[in-house]
Amino acid sequence: MKDIHSEQKTYKFGMVIDLDKCTGCGACMVACMAENNVSFRADETDKLRSITWMRVYKMTNGLPFPDTEVCYIPRPCMHCEGSGHHRPAPCIAVCPATATDRDHETGIVSQIYTRCFGCRYCMAACPYHARYFNWWDPKWPKGMERYLNPDVSPRMRGVVEKCSFCYHRFQRAKNKAYAEGRREIREDEYQTACAQACPAGAITFGDLNNPQHAVYKLKNSPNAFRILEKLGTNPKVYYLSTKEWVRRGVDHYLEEEAQD
Repeated sequence: MKDIHSEQKTYKFGMVIDLDKCTGCGACMVACMAENNVSFRADETDKLRSITWMRVYKMTNGLPFPDTEVCYIPRPCMHCEGSGHHRPAPCIAVCPATATDRDHETGIVSQIYTRCFGCRYCMAACPYHARYFNWWDPKWPKGMERYLNPDVSPRMRGVVEKCSFCYHRFQRAKNKAYAEGRREIREDEYQTACAQACPAGAITFGDLNNPQHAVYKLKNSPNAFRILEKLGTNPKVYYLSTKEWVRRGVDHYLEEEAQD
């Protein structure tokens, strides 16, 4: 039987985040919200119910001043590859509505809002806490409707949402390439909003399978690692750090492993 995906160009989009460069400014979070029509509440003090597709965490080495060191960790959806057809990403494996799936062309883990009925199994299954439930319909103050991105649908209450690697930008880049008679898109034609907004240049985005892309070279660095890689989720987001305490802390090594 002929594979329907065999004739199309396939990618494996992912990103590499350099934690030694990240200053924790939060520009990636703001850019993500603006680009993807992420709603906000009048009172954002309840962080358990706020929605932030890209979230920046803070971690220290636990030592007193003057030996204290701080690391900021941007965390988008990891767009897990899973470990094969019979063991997909945790969120895909548990979704009864098939609202989340991995796109064969891009490797991006999608979220189809019109299929989601809000069971939140995917939220429970995701080890990275990268999914958020919409408790309310989005409300936009008067005039803010002009701020909305027409390429992205605002989500209704009762569904789960998450980072999409700005998939609409891939569609736009693919349409442009098709109009110009090209089958492949260039590295600079498809970039996520967070990668473009980072003032420190800490976020690099591209095709992990393409040796010409910067992410391909960075992910093979000896300082590269992935969060909770031992779970076998095979995430497509890599991190860089030259500091051993950062690599061990972010990866959540077991205490006995840290003593080895």
